[in-house]
Amino acid sequence: MKRYKSYIKTAMCMAIALAFTACSDEYMNDMNTDPSKAENIDPNSQLTFAELQTYGDLGMIEIYRSYIGAFTQQLMGCWNTTNYGGQHKIDNNEMNRFWTNLYTTGIKNLVDVEVKTEGDENKVNIHAAAVIYKVYLMSIITDTYGDAPYSEAARGFISGITSPRYDTQEEIYNSFFKELTKAAAALDDKKDEITGDVIFNGDIRKWKKLANSLRMRYAMRISDVSPQKAQEEFEKAFTDPAGYMTSADDDALIEYMELTFNFGQEAYTDYRRNALSQLYFGNDPANNQTYICSTFFNTLKDNDDPRTFILTRCYFDKGLTQSNPNNRIDLTDEMLELGAQFNPSKPGEFWYEPWPDNGYWSEIIADLKERYPDNTNYSNPWLQDATRPKLAQNFLKSDNPGVVMTYAEVEFLLAEAKLKGWNVGSTTVEQHYENGVRASMAFLVDNYDCEIDNQAINDYIANHPISALSDEGKKEAINTQAWILHFHNLSECWANIRRSGYPKLKSPAEYGYAADKLTGGYDIPVRLCYPILESSYNKEGYQEALDRMGGTNSWNIPVWWDKE
Repeated sequence: MKRYKSYIKTAMCMAIALAFTACSDEYMNDMNTDPSKAENIDPNSQLTFAELQTYGDLGMIEIYRSYIGAFTQQLMGCWNTTNYGGQHKIDNNEMNRFWTNLYTTGIKNLVDVEVKTEGDENKVNIHAAAVIYKVYLMSIITDTYGDAPYSEAARGFISGITSPRYDTQEEIYNSFFKELTKAAAALDDKKDEITGDVIFNGDIRKWKKLANSLRMRYAMRISDVSPQKAQEEFEKAFTDPAGYMTSADDDALIEYMELTFNFGQEAYTDYRRNALSQLYFGNDPANNQTYICSTFFNTLKDNDDPRTFILTRCYFDKGLTQSNPNNRIDLTDEMLELGAQFNPSKPGEFWYEPWPDNGYWSEIIADLKERYPDNTNYSNPWLQDATRPKLAQNFLKSDNPGVVMTYAEVEFLLAEAKLKGWNVGSTTVEQHYENGVRASMAFLVDNYDCEIDNQAINDYIANHPISALSDEGKKEAINTQAWILHFHNLSECWANIRRSGYPKLKSPAEYGYAADKLTGGYDIPVRLCYPILESSYNKEGYQEALDRMGGTNSWNIPVWWDKE
């Protein structure tokens, strides 16, 4: 009996101990589990996240204002723009933003979707969309830096690859064509629905058109280095039964929300607003607005382009607050009426250095002098600083679209393809060019609440015919128009300038800026440098890529496709 009681007692103690252990394990598991993190992520949500990051990542898109907008000579004068890109100043933290942000977020999520949906008949469409968008994001990486991890990229958790090989840019582009072709063919409107898509709202037909239009873009990109391959890929995309972008309804635009601007810590993780618009507004809007470069402004104004004072305006901005871009005083119409001189910043110049030589006086200025006595210059002529053209108000809204690709761009691609003699139908170079110009202006009307008179568009086209130009002259005209169009798509803008050679941009030194102040070299850079930490984190791949460039991580060594 004692033995029986002893057994029961022992069993009870063991049960209590086991129960306590189980409870303890459950408690510890709960305590160490983040309830906000899902064990399995919906691949549609991962696509949404990657799409929104493209222009919504405030920490990443600074690279446009600091470097790329200066290299394209569309922006200049703002401290960030002039200090880094305008004065050719190398800064690793500023240059690595695409690399460190896209690889660790957008590309990582899309590769994860690609791998876990591979071969799943219930996820055919989300798989294809993820592949297409991964290709697009990777094109930004490789066009910016050159050779880069691709085939093994973002596979650390999936395959244990922590030091991915740097694929050559030629290999990367060859993969682009294969993956886009396969993805477009796989998309099927009878299969799974793509939910949460903030570009096409899950429209399978438009995803197919985007894939083929991107094939055209990338084929044109390699047209100087691999002309036969370029023609073959372009013509295949052109004749694909799924089609390509043929109207503005096909434009690939990321939809963002109307939210108050702020630069708190949460703004760097909230991708719902167009962060590029917010950055253009500026974290110090009263003193560091986004100014327009003289190269861009003068090209528009000297050709009586109706977009001149749609894209650019002159404002008195001393009354702006950090969260409100609406409290501006627009001086543009008055300046035009009085014949005042516009003073855009030249390449390499800050908006305040040198101080503009010419200002003007008016009743509006007299009123401003009374209202803002501590923030104004009293010399006569007065208000020189406000004669610096800035980015117009319409482009400083948090719900402005993020531009991936447009029908207007496709028309310019087709114009150049026809010029090259590729088999792209019977439409003439001149007609594609005109279609592109009209679509470029309509793009501003449709997406930014701009007003452009149809007669003004007709007059502009009539006054700038290309039929009498040489083939090289036509190529220049086509790609200069692409430069204007891509004002809202700066990564593509910079890539197309380097690829086409147009417009021909001069170094800041050629505008009179002291060459000895261009600390990163006299010539406009043609790539951005790899992050310094790559030499430690991925030494073998990094060194292999450097060896292919002659051993130096120089931003004056062109990428593979850049022969201009």
